[in-house]
Amino acid sequence: MKKLIFFITFGLFVAFFCDPSFTEGSSLKDFGSFAGKASWYSRSDRGVRRTTANMEIFNDKELTCAAWGLPFNSLLEVTNLDNGKSVIVRVNDRGPARRLVRRGRVIDLTKSAFSRISHHKKGLINVRVMIKSL
Repeated sequence: MKKLIFFITFGLFVAFFCDPSFTEGSSLKDFGSFAGKASWYSRSDRGVRRTTANMEIFNDKELTCAAWGLPFNSLLEVTNLDNGKSVIVRVNDRGPARRLVRRGRVIDLTKSAFSRISHHKKGLINVRVMIKSL
């Protein structure tokens, strides 16, 4: 039952917020990547909690991310579409904020992970997210 709920949630997320080529008959195996905007977040940001959604202590220096609809500990390859640099991150939190997802934001990276693919002063970049493992 949990897997069914996951596939339905992920499918709806992708269909509405990420890629218009996703169709109702698609499955996660057919659709292993999506594109959108990425940002970074830090412990010093207002509203960022001490722990992540999976109850780990939040650490800016780890290569982790916040994403909706993917199981915790999934590995994702995030590629900056402007310069081709990529980083592999682990899902340990939920986000971005729903209002930002509606504007095309698909993932929030820790400051350390974001800095590997772009300068942190950039703030928001275009990315492709590829699911490496669930």
